[in-house]
Amino acid sequence: MQTFMKHALGMAVLGTLAGALAPAALASSHREAPFVTQSPKVDGTDFYMFRSYETGRAGFVTLIADYVPLQDAYGGPNYFAMDPNALYEIHIDNNGDAKEDLTFQFRFTNTNKDTKLTIGGKSMSIPLVVNGGAIAGANAPGANVRETYTINVVRGDRRTGTKAAVSNAAGATTFDKPLDNIGNKSIPDYAAYAAAHVYSVNIPGCATPARVFVGQRKDPFVVNLGETFDLVNIKAPAVEFAANAERAAKDDLAQKNVTSIEMEVASSCLTAANSTDPVIGGWTTASVRQARVLNPTPNSSTPSKEGGAWTQVSRLGAPLVNEVVIGLKDKDTFNASKPSGDTKFADYVTNPTLPALIEILYGSAGAKAPTNFPRNDLVAAFLTGVKGLNQPATVTASEMLRLNTSTPAVAMGAQNRLGVIGGDNAGFPNGRRPGDDVVDIALRVVMGKLCTLNLGCAPADAPAGALRFTDGAYLDDSFFNASFPYLKTPIAGSPQTAATTTAARSAP
Repeated sequence: MQTFMKHALGMAVLGTLAGALAPAALASSHREAPFVTQSPKVDGTDFYMFRSYETGRAGFVTLIADYVPLQDAYGGPNYFAMDPNALYEIHIDNNGDAKEDLTFQFRFTNTNKDTKLTIGGKSMSIPLVVNGGAIAGANAPGANVRETYTINVVRGDRRTGTKAAVSNAAGATTFDKPLDNIGNKSIPDYAAYAAAHVYSVNIPGCATPARVFVGQRKDPFVVNLGETFDLVNIKAPAVEFAANAERAAKDDLAQKNVTSIEMEVASSCLTAANSTDPVIGGWTTASVRQARVLNPTPNSSTPSKEGGAWTQVSRLGAPLVNEVVIGLKDKDTFNASKPSGDTKFADYVTNPTLPALIEILYGSAGAKAPTNFPRNDLVAAFLTGVKGLNQPATVTASEMLRLNTSTPAVAMGAQNRLGVIGGDNAGFPNGRRPGDDVVDIALRVVMGKLCTLNLGCAPADAPAGALRFTDGAYLDDSFFNASFPYLKTPIAGSPQTAATTTAARSAP
């Protein structure tokens, strides 16, 4: 009976998410809101913020903002350049007032180098990104397109604060982004090629140099989407309770890439000056201009004309909030909002629908929703940070990822995939590492796991709080690298063989 109950609970979570939520509900923030599905280049998919666990980098925090979901490795000839008409930002709140104190702004430029071949006496533009020959370094001669970016740091309000350019040691403020992983013939050693695009940079106002990398990576998120959304059509449902069962679950993102904006910044540069509070909050956004006029006679550089004020269309702090907390009618509103205005979404946290849906559909299997209202445990998890763990000294309730920078990092191999509820205080929701299984953690927290720990509620408030809910897809820190930029080399466009697929997770 006990085995049946655990099996049924695993099915309960899968079925509820499949039948009651939008199809991207388990894909962190991939295509999670109606409007952003129309603009995948500005769709933020995941945000990570954690104490660097690379050897010798204990004094640093790594920030990773992923964009452009569901990239197929073979997606040429244009592949997945960032939007030159968009503004990509990572925001840091270091005094708990729900307003950004530090913002890193990324802008991209795509240059068509217009490589030509002489054909029948005429000089003709080639149709492909690569013009033959191996590509080994930044802006290689064989590349037909060059993508570059700049970084500004803004102190204070993101639009009216003090802005300064981030540069390398030579003073250069423009950096090359590597081409996507076209394939082994075009780029024989992609890992080395990508590593050549890791830059040491100087951030004005910071005494310690930072590191930055922007480029394609293997998508770090794992989820069994297709079978889940087909009425939980899983022949052998993966549940945590059987040894190694989750490792066998299908991961529909196993062959998908994503574009990562990554920074490693000294903790002292992110925390507030003249303050002893080590807690910071972070979130990432993307914005586009208010107006777009299509060019009736377009060319590669001016297909449209953009103008007007920046308008935010994507927002991501803690994972899964806009997927399984915010109601469908407000998802686009949430994406356009700032943390300082989050009171309008408070009821979604204090009176959540997901636990009730689970109980309605699967209460007979033991899935009982918590009974404490308002859900102060979820207010701590999503809006304020947990007291004594990652709550600022003073805090305005607002949704963002919060990290206590004084919590020591845990080395790769010793991390617990369940983060704090697994006994590892360096993991989610105290920031988020690539190896934190945020789906399992979030499912357990919304069903009352924190109540079992007397955090914001009592064990009696959560009849199912001790049950180990899971989505069935396994994740831990072995899926990632031990050093910056942490996320693995992207899947190559060719060859796409069985050997390539098998090695995808183990490649450096």
